[in-house]
Amino acid sequence: RHDMIKFVVILAVIVLITIIALMLGRALRGPTVFNRMNALGVISADTIILIVLFGYLDGRIDMYVDIAISYAILGFVGSIAIAKFLGGKKL
Repeated sequence: RHDMIKFVVILAVIVLITIIALMLGRALRGPTVFNRMNALGVISADTIILIVLFGYLDGRIDMYVDIAISYAILGFVGSIAIAKFLGGKKL
């Protein structure tokens, strides 16, 4: 049973890394700013999931969840800053 769970987790990691690679291509090629922002959001979400999955594989999920939460907060603040910059300078 434990080997099957590890297999599923490793398969999920492979799928997530593939999605991140595809979204990285979308973020670099565009064609619009909105496509790039969407791709960065997907990459951020997938990275958070990967951090938690690595925590499960490592056996210290509590530490990795803290890191994932910190990464999510930084990603959210960064997205807001970029959206504010792209949306204009008005308050």
